[in-house]
Amino acid sequence: MSTATESTATETTATEARSQAPAKRQRKLVGKVVSNKMDKTVVVRVERRVKHPLLGKFIVRSGKYKAHDENNQYNEGDIVEISEGRPISRHKAWSVTRLVEAARVI
Repeated sequence: MSTATESTATETTATEARSQAPAKRQRKLVGKVVSNKMDKTVVVRVERRVKHPLLGKFIVRSGKYKAHDENNQYNEGDIVEISEGRPISRHKAWSVTRLVEAARVI
């Protein structure tokens, strides 16, 4: 026989269940800065290699992401790591987390 106090003790509330659930991992991408003309924003081109379904050759596909750069410290040609976060503006939901490689200055 179970009593009412035992059943309430074993059940967890919705807020407790949320706090125990594992946190969702942030997506992290590495790409090259192609534009830094905006204030506190850089455009990063991320390239990935995919295999063509019929030919079997590897093709380079790319996407451009607008990322938040708080101090305007990244320049064109820098290779940076960006991570996904909450929306900052209409097109910007990524933030630059670290500099992987600085651009070569000639």
